[in-house]
Amino acid sequence: MKIVVIGGGSSYTPELVGGILEHHRSFPVSQICLVDVTDGAAKQEAVAGFCRRMIRKAGLEGKISLTATLDRRAALPGAAFVISQFRAGGMAAREKDELLPLPHGIVGQETTGPGGFAAALRHIPAALELAADMERLCPEAFLINFTNPSGIVTEALQRRSRVKCIGLCNIPLTMQRVLAAILNVAPERLELAFTGLNHLSFVTRVLLDGRDVTAEILSAPETALFWIGDFPEIGLEEARHLLRALGALPSPYLLYYYFPRQTFAAAKRRAEEGKNRAREVMAIEEELFQLYRDPQVDEKPALLSRRGGAFYSEAAVSLMRALCGGGPARQVLNVQNGSAIPDLPPEAVIETNCLIEGGAIRPFSPGPLPAAFRGLVQQVKAYEQLTVEAAVKGDKGAAYLALLNHPLVGGADRVRALLDNILRENAPWLPQFG
Repeated sequence: MKIVVIGGGSSYTPELVGGILEHHRSFPVSQICLVDVTDGAAKQEAVAGFCRRMIRKAGLEGKISLTATLDRRAALPGAAFVISQFRAGGMAAREKDELLPLPHGIVGQETTGPGGFAAALRHIPAALELAADMERLCPEAFLINFTNPSGIVTEALQRRSRVKCIGLCNIPLTMQRVLAAILNVAPERLELAFTGLNHLSFVTRVLLDGRDVTAEILSAPETALFWIGDFPEIGLEEARHLLRALGALPSPYLLYYYFPRQTFAAAKRRAEEGKNRAREVMAIEEELFQLYRDPQVDEKPALLSRRGGAFYSEAAVSLMRALCGGGPARQVLNVQNGSAIPDLPPEAVIETNCLIEGGAIRPFSPGPLPAAFRGLVQQVKAYEQLTVEAAVKGDKGAAYLALLNHPLVGGADRVRALLDNILRENAPWLPQFG
């Protein structure tokens, strides 16, 4: 079995390889091929050397070969799975995504709001180029998309290509683990019902051994503390009141929608102090790559946990094992809606619980969206679909309408200047706009 990793020079890659090694008996991968672009060659070389040492440490040298290349088309033939985790423009582009919206009075974030919009414009064309190569060179392979914003990129791939594409995110697994810790129970005893979109999903029901404990979870101060995360500007009691009123636990990314003033103020304050998440990640990665290059290091560094993406490898390996006959299994995925959520278009990509069996994926139907957040989800889905159209066609009119529809932008008077800035700052990666 061959796995191809697009964005092989990512600091996340050892996390993925570690998951493959851990489950090698039940998921016998024989080849891992890392692929990156010229600008990422040095990082990919460091990652490849470290991962080979991990393979040797696990006693699987000779059973798993790991190669690295800058030639994607040479890597794809024979692949059973292609994992997409690239970042066009690297961390420098991510930092622009975080900082550019701030002068317009809008929070900057890499997957949400104008920052996520800019990333989608860069990533969708590249993702579709990958899909076109897969259609020719490994048409039976599954494409597992981690490239952010995952839901929008996955929708572009599903609507504009013939590849078998599934979007994946670590947030659902993270939420399950956090809630299990709050209840002091093993994670496998909890079942969480998800509905909505990637980074805009809601847990509408929490079952513990089949018993509904949703109200208990929503009223627990520990749940609100987890949800607030790095935003102490948001009051604990205000957050608890919101959770009880919604009757559901939103993804932490909903903080930007429900507390826009506080999250913007926090982002602006950090920027004025010369801080942002992109710079934090760059500093962490500098240390990580020093460790990856050390020939004595053959185990995942503890520092990797600070990079983000907790449970990334578990999500990926669980999905691949299930698709290879390890099912039936249940997992929260980004898949085509069909009739699962009747309030959204059939072709829309949603994030919900799915059954994986016999190489096929079927979403469970969470039913109609609750009125408490139906309008928000529908509005963001309209933004996402307009963003796909803008990215594919280089259509400035669709791009304008996409931002106009985004709840965080807040008015037509901001859109034109904001869009002009995004297109200018990202021009090297946006040839479709001319």
